[in-house]
Amino acid sequence: MRCKVLNVVLFMACLALSSFRVEAQGPGIFEGQTDVGTVKHKGSGTFDAKTQQYTLTGSGQNIWATHDDFHFVWRKIKGDFILRTNAAFIGKGVEAHRKVGLMVRTTLDSNSKHINAVVHGDGLTSLQYRKTVSGITEEKKVSITSADVIQLERKGNTYTMSVARKGDLFVNEEVTDLDLGDDVYVGIFICSHNADVIEKAVFNNVRIVTPAPATLVPYKQYLGSAIELLDLESQNATVIYQSPKSIQAPNWMLDGKSLIYNSEGSLYKFDLKSHTPTVLNTGIAKNNNNDHVLSFDGKMLAISSGDGGPSIGYTVSSAGGEATRVTQTGHGASYMHGWSPDKKYIVFCGERNKEFDVYRIPAGGGPEERLTNTPGLDDGPEYSPDGKYIYFNSVRSGLMQVWRMKADGSEQTQLTNDDYNNWFPHISPDGKWIVYITFLKSEVAPGDHPFYKHVYLRVMPVEGGPSKVVAYLYGGQGTINTPSWAPDSKHLAFVSNSDLLFPVFPIAK
Repeated sequence: MRCKVLNVVLFMACLALSSFRVEAQGPGIFEGQTDVGTVKHKGSGTFDAKTQQYTLTGSGQNIWATHDDFHFVWRKIKGDFILRTNAAFIGKGVEAHRKVGLMVRTTLDSNSKHINAVVHGDGLTSLQYRKTVSGITEEKKVSITSADVIQLERKGNTYTMSVARKGDLFVNEEVTDLDLGDDVYVGIFICSHNADVIEKAVFNNVRIVTPAPATLVPYKQYLGSAIELLDLESQNATVIYQSPKSIQAPNWMLDGKSLIYNSEGSLYKFDLKSHTPTVLNTGIAKNNNNDHVLSFDGKMLAISSGDGGPSIGYTVSSAGGEATRVTQTGHGASYMHGWSPDKKYIVFCGERNKEFDVYRIPAGGGPEERLTNTPGLDDGPEYSPDGKYIYFNSVRSGLMQVWRMKADGSEQTQLTNDDYNNWFPHISPDGKWIVYITFLKSEVAPGDHPFYKHVYLRVMPVEGGPSKVVAYLYGGQGTINTPSWAPDSKHLAFVSNSDLLFPVFPIAK
């Protein structure tokens, strides 16, 4: 009897040792990393804090059938979320079905229930999932191949994969009624599809977003904010600052060393080197919103303040000081958007007689001139650097689209004409490009630009023409309401939103 008991104890000890998994601390925003299943070559994940880029190496026979073998970099999360990354293999590779992508798993066991948005070495892009423990993996292929941008979103038990080649709009695929449990492992992964081979991949723009709950009360409750800087050539964005408060509308100052943004009624100057914000004195203008714009020489700000009433336009030194009123009370709200290059005029969106139109007013105050007069919202006016044109967005054609007119209001011409709602065109300092924000018509009414939606930032030639996506994000109101081009016309500042902040990035105290 004693021998039998001893043998059982030894057996259980061996079993425990054989199933023990050594998990390493995760890089960057992740909590852990591990080789899932049986791998011949140990995988790894590293994080470059300067570029905010992750590099993964790993092997593993496959992620398929009833079990998986691969390297996984993960964190645990509850509730709804959005995962997003740009992923690419390094090198030609060996197997056509080597894999990189985003994954959600119930456990770290090889046979766990899971779902993954994956790009294969031969370009196959698909949504793969296992509904039950040790069940057979199923697959939904999308219409595009070789996706560069991968997104995987959970709403309850519905999972939506959105993928795109860099610069294109998303293509979607969905799985419903997939119960992985509330508390799951989420992250990025690599699999060589060959037990003897090690593959390597790079992941940029890695984001884990917790979106607004359905119970959030707009304009009374807010998610956290992140200021991001985007390199337009590489389309890689880096998070430079996070706050649990609502941060909105970064302007890039002319010296390239700082930004101006608004938060909770105040304007802040944000030092790009020290990552430190300081309150900007605006005198009598106490309740400033996200319609603030620098003059072309960088010396003045036009700001909008609604201290207990409709928004009023002011001007103030960009170094701070006493604000001077430009628009008058009793005329309805005024939202300041653009200076003329000679600093003689400011254009703004004004509500007059329950209509919102583009107006021009002398920078020192005086009679205002109405430049648009069609029914519906005209908003976001901004001068071109040569002063010849004013760009704006208008709902007059049904959806919100980008328009242009001459500086006197003549020759109003539509520049975008697609199945989306396009807002706030901003002209690059070199006068060559327009950046604007795009909302989905399935989420947002044409005349609205709310917080906390799926949006794109898109760029097109200043004369109009094909647009390309330069950023995929969760944001909306406050993301890019004001001109946020860097002086070199090669970078943009914008705000994204999430209820989840990460200590690896600078966070407001």
